[in-house]
Amino acid sequence: MMLFDDTYFTIDRPGEAIFRDRGSKFLGYAYPLNSDQDIKAIVANLKHEHPKANHHCWALRWSTDRSVFRLNDDGEPSGTAGRPILNTLLSRNLTNVAVIVVRYFGGTLLGVPGLINAYRTATELALNECRAIEKTMNDVYTLSFDYRQMNDVMKLIKEDNLEVLHQQFDNNCEIKLSIRKMQVNHVLGRLQKLSSVKVRFDYTV
Repeated sequence: MMLFDDTYFTIDRPGEAIFRDRGSKFLGYAYPLNSDQDIKAIVANLKHEHPKANHHCWALRWSTDRSVFRLNDDGEPSGTAGRPILNTLLSRNLTNVAVIVVRYFGGTLLGVPGLINAYRTATELALNECRAIEKTMNDVYTLSFDYRQMNDVMKLIKEDNLEVLHQQFDNNCEIKLSIRKMQVNHVLGRLQKLSSVKVRFDYTV
């Protein structure tokens, strides 16, 4: 058994679907996120597309350790919209995902159980239009070194199968690498053995 799980599941593309119940329409939209701040633009865009809708409810789950979540009932009774959307993301173990459900009221009150079922079902249908994909948690580092060390650095990158995000070669060279969490200690240990290679941690993805 692994002591540290450095993978997570998200969705590969946006998906949308519709659920109807007693005249009300629930339009579900699922989006992969690059930032938890993306939700502002997504909701604004859907409000622009559906200005006559009664509610634009949503939930998101963010960060590779799955620790960040937010939800909004947008006028529906508390716990009947954002919570069932979020619970669906939790049950599918998805993160870096937002789901927005746009409701057009059909004239018949659905009650609390009916609302919970409708928002959950619209979320499930939208997510069914996407594919769950597994990603690794990676740390991004920038290496700075003299051009004469190029061969040693490139040899290490090739041997450890590291992803190069950006590179700039001159007398002073710079390479930005994405290193899987599980590999970080091993790779940093090898880099320390290369004289004069400066290593800077940038961020985690």
